[in-house]
Amino acid sequence: MSVNATPSIVRRGLADRVLRRGPLEAAATTIIAAGVVMLMQPFSLTLYSWSLATTLFGTVMFTIVSKVRE
Repeated sequence: MSVNATPSIVRRGLADRVLRRGPLEAAATTIIAAGVVMLMQPFSLTLYSWSLATTLFGTVMFTIVSKVRE
């Protein structure tokens, strides 16, 4: 074992804390909800126009994130 060897727990850094299923699923769900709210609001045509793209992005994100390890 070399002197610079660190346990795998220490080597796991910020990426493992951020790229976890729970927070990413919550973000995807929030994006989907925002897209639905944008779809239902009667005030802005721009928000309405982007609502489908927002909802689809959240759905694709949720599908991909559901494959990430716990």
